[in-house]
Amino acid sequence: MTSRTVTLLDVARTAGVSKSTASDALQGSGRVAEATRDRVRAVAEELGYRPNSAARRLRRASTGAIGLHLPQTATRLDYYMNLAFGAVARAQEDGFDVVLLAPASTTGSAGGTGGATGPGGASGSGRASGPVASRVDGLLVIDPEVGDSAVPGLLDAGVPVVTGERYLGPTAAPTGAVICDNAASLTALLDHVTARGARRPAVLAPAGTSAWATALRATAASWGQEHGVDVALRTVPFAATPGEAEETTLALLRADPAVDAVICAPDGAAPGVLRAAGTLGRPVRAAGTLGRPVGPGAPPAATTHSREAPKAPKAPAPLLVASCVDGTATRSAEPPVTAVDLRPAAYGRACAELLCDILAGRTPPDTVRRHAWALETRASTTAGPA
Repeated sequence: MTSRTVTLLDVARTAGVSKSTASDALQGSGRVAEATRDRVRAVAEELGYRPNSAARRLRRASTGAIGLHLPQTATRLDYYMNLAFGAVARAQEDGFDVVLLAPASTTGSAGGTGGATGPGGASGSGRASGPVASRVDGLLVIDPEVGDSAVPGLLDAGVPVVTGERYLGPTAAPTGAVICDNAASLTALLDHVTARGARRPAVLAPAGTSAWATALRATAASWGQEHGVDVALRTVPFAATPGEAEETTLALLRADPAVDAVICAPDGAAPGVLRAAGTLGRPVRAAGTLGRPVGPGAPPAATTHSREAPKAPKAPAPLLVASCVDGTATRSAEPPVTAVDLRPAAYGRACAELLCDILAGRTPPDTVRRHAWALETRASTTAGPA
């Protein structure tokens, strides 16, 4: 049997249940025992059953689509493109198409065009309840900013809304959310560079009012207070370019040469930090690998004599470089840059999965799920002296 010939009746007969029970089990509706639901889904997967999306939409008066709202800067960032691909792939598994909501369209119909736009990309107050709700079954709103005037209307659109990260604004709460522990990820980077010898770290933190940007700025300050370290905090645009990161880093290192590690937050901007280090002659390598060992068991310092050979010029202090977002730019840089892998495609899948689960009744509203990240250490913080 192929996926083109398998019907719901085939699934029901193989699983030993009625057609209506099989339908409820696959849609997550009705009163179906969990064991029966699992058996029906396993049979459907084994047979290669694919639901008739058009018929299913008619039965539940569904549009068969969900809307995806991304920050305005998303079109040039690898992170959001990978996230969108992950969301689309997961939504299709439940028979949903994904409609990308252009910033100007959030006050009009989904996928259409709107009128004049405000600071957040939407005209007027950003209310979108009627038109958007009539075009989609639910919404994914990724990294919602308090300053995005479209977001309040999306949250009040009359359909289930799942946000990627929390919304810090005063409007209605979303139906569900998928969040990362952004404070923990920056803490891991700061712990890592100090373990590699950094004593004066700096953070190029993103501007803006998203939960991610807010958490990174707050964490840089709180980590410094907790460890008794003066973290040099500089604010850069949310989607800073490598050129903007380079300019900020040059100014930072010229004003504060003691800085020995730079953690760059925005996606794709870290190569600019590397260029700044090269311009100033700062080798990018781990400070902890340089110099004479200290502490118990270390060899004694060389004896000082009255007649010493002239000292060689002091070598430029090494600089560690890391990024809060992994991607092509960090992996292909020279040297490759240590970064936090936020697993954007998996994150997009997780957001779409939560929305699909809520729409199907498999998960109650107000559900918050957590998404895991990983620290990828590379030569920009681990390499020894050349």
